[in-house]
Amino acid sequence: MSNFEAEVLVVGSGAGGAMAAYELTKAGRKVLLLEAGRDYDPKAETPMFKRNGEAPLMGAGNSDKDFGFYDATVDGGWQVPDEPYTSAENSEFLWWRARMLGGRTNHWGRYSLRFSEHDFKGKSRDGLGADWPFEYNDIAPWYDKTEALVGVCGTNTGLDDMPPSPEGVLQPPPLPRIPELFVAAAAKKLGIPTAPMHRAVLTRPLDSRAACFYATPCGHGCSIGAAFQTTTSLIPMAKATGNLQVLTNAMVKSVDVDDKGNVVGLSYIDKKTATEHKLTAKVVILAASACESARLLLNSKSAKHPNGLANSSGQVGKNIMDSTGANFGAMVPALQGRPIYNEDGHTANHLFIPWWGHQAQAKKELKFPRGYHFELGGRFSEPGASIDTSLQGYGKDLKKQVKNKYGAYVHFALRGEMVPNEHCYMDIDPSVKDKWGIPVPRFHWKWSEHELNQVEHGLQTAKAILTEMGATVGELPTPEQAILKGGQIIHEVGTTRMGASPKDSVTNQWGQTWDCPNLFVMDGGVFASNPHKNCTLTIMTLAMRNSAWLAEQLAAGSLMKGAV
Repeated sequence: MSNFEAEVLVVGSGAGGAMAAYELTKAGRKVLLLEAGRDYDPKAETPMFKRNGEAPLMGAGNSDKDFGFYDATVDGGWQVPDEPYTSAENSEFLWWRARMLGGRTNHWGRYSLRFSEHDFKGKSRDGLGADWPFEYNDIAPWYDKTEALVGVCGTNTGLDDMPPSPEGVLQPPPLPRIPELFVAAAAKKLGIPTAPMHRAVLTRPLDSRAACFYATPCGHGCSIGAAFQTTTSLIPMAKATGNLQVLTNAMVKSVDVDDKGNVVGLSYIDKKTATEHKLTAKVVILAASACESARLLLNSKSAKHPNGLANSSGQVGKNIMDSTGANFGAMVPALQGRPIYNEDGHTANHLFIPWWGHQAQAKKELKFPRGYHFELGGRFSEPGASIDTSLQGYGKDLKKQVKNKYGAYVHFALRGEMVPNEHCYMDIDPSVKDKWGIPVPRFHWKWSEHELNQVEHGLQTAKAILTEMGATVGELPTPEQAILKGGQIIHEVGTTRMGASPKDSVTNQWGQTWDCPNLFVMDGGVFASNPHKNCTLTIMTLAMRNSAWLAEQLAAGSLMKGAV
């Protein structure tokens, strides 16, 4: 790397960082990508073909492997050794960090739904939160490019919550399973639509990546590249240009400025040697995840930036949003004892329930302002460590009961939009530092009535569908009992939000910080709102769009003229 002079430094190798590196290197720009975690090669390391029966406790999760023994995340989780974070009094927030090359793209659910025209202009409709500084039509062509590059399967549905893709962009979706068809039939009777889930899983070969063969869990990682992760796609594609170098175990400490307050590079800790190093470049891109990027900015104080870098608006660390989450399910008698066959598919749900209530909200018929969707569970899947406490007896009789109920449970996972509120933000803990001497984030969190009312509606809807399917559903939990913790869905965004004015936002529509023209943010921190859909597709789409714009500015020599 001694002869490699980077023009752009990218912090983070997940969805945003890898896409930025890909787009910039393709445009001929020299990029050095820094990753705080270790190197990772899914082609060599993935436990893709391991079965639960080969693992301790039937592969169940534990403190080191929250999502199961074979989860593709190697060294990360809710707690990372030597890298703590704190929560303020009466607050609880969970912060997931991957700490490996490829970041969260190694283990994410790969749900890839476009945000719609409703999602970009929420404040214009209901007066809450903030609008994005562009329209859906401005980003639609970039969604096209991202879906085609990444490889997303699905179909155009005609539903107002699911914008269409051009002909030939989406790969064919897998066929629905029996429980999903049963849910669809029951939901239809209640006037609720279902649709194929759009997922970043190949059903047809693409470049050097093979199509999914429906046999192993995506969460294990994917050595054939069918389940999208940057370690089998964007990063090797960028390396192939000859314009990318990757530096792992590089824990960035701060973004550096000169005496005039201009960004000149960054400082990082080599985690293997515990030594500090400085790098200089024309441009710095933060894509370390919403909260990590905000942490870097808040820790990058100087005489010219006393409240943290790019923070003249005071909005860095504010406006944290996560998706709402609640889980609900029941055993469906009609599904008991059905013939057993392979229902693996591409692991996750083939059908889901998109949001159907835009018109009802426009008419003020609902007690909450933003939508949600249901991800469906229920199929013949690999047995794990869960125990059905309703079973009685032992021996043959017990086995008969287990076999009869196998594949008869249906689950609904609610994922909804949160409206930002003044109680949800992060700052820097005044006394706690990590192993590398870097001050850690302190989280403040509180759900509002908007989210609680949304979850209540979702619980009632799930109960109605399950009842229509013939399930016996007991008393519903309260929304306070059902709603998952802040951060638990791992969709935290908004900490460095974009906007149309430097007074109330951190970046412009290109991810360029208002205060520092050569400093960009290209992760979920720039989101002005957090629609109910998984955020990764939009992170990649924005990173592609904004990196293409950055490459044009560099070519024209006009970058330092200031944010526009």
